[in-house]
Amino acid sequence: MKGALQGSLLDVADEVTIGALSTSMRRIELHAGAWLDVRPHWICGADELFARLVDQLPWQAERRRMYDRVVDVPRLLCGYREGESLPDPILASAREQLSAHYASELGEPFTSVGLCLYRDGRDSVAWHGDRFGRGSREDVMVAVLSLGAPRTFALRPRGGGPVQRHEVGHGDLLVMGGSCQRTWDHAIPKTSRAVGPRISAQFRPRNVG
Repeated sequence: MKGALQGSLLDVADEVTIGALSTSMRRIELHAGAWLDVRPHWICGADELFARLVDQLPWQAERRRMYDRVVDVPRLLCGYREGESLPDPILASAREQLSAHYASELGEPFTSVGLCLYRDGRDSVAWHGDRFGRGSREDVMVAVLSLGAPRTFALRPRGGGPVQRHEVGHGDLLVMGGSCQRTWDHAIPKTSRAVGPRISAQFRPRNVG
């Protein structure tokens, strides 16, 4: 993997722990019934968790058809479906805490966890919304935990409009809710800046992709 993670001076800890979601959570109201919750430094010792996941997970490179050719997916992937054991107890605890915190709004637990490894600034994900499955018809919630080097998490209204940019990394949490998956798109843009590797862990309810 190219690039090395430069640890955060704010993330010095003897062990990996999870903070309270009721602390430092900020909700940003978007239009059309969409909203974004932001919780900086939710994971204490996030750089240690990053190092564990980089070493232990069975990361896979994938290729996908795009128009008339097959191309490399510009990031490495690893996923855990409902009922599968998660590779680290912190991920399991994070999923439980998210399910409890959002129970009244979501009405069901988070079940699956998908992980992406962005090796450097050339790795990215294009504009999209999680509209597969129920996401194409219903309001769903997706929580994104960012580990490793900060990257830009960009959002814009579906069909175009002003772009919001959030720098996330080192244990930051973003939660997209309301109509966000149907009425907004999000992306991790490529960058020519020298950036270290990043892992994102996406927590989703059943049958949402």
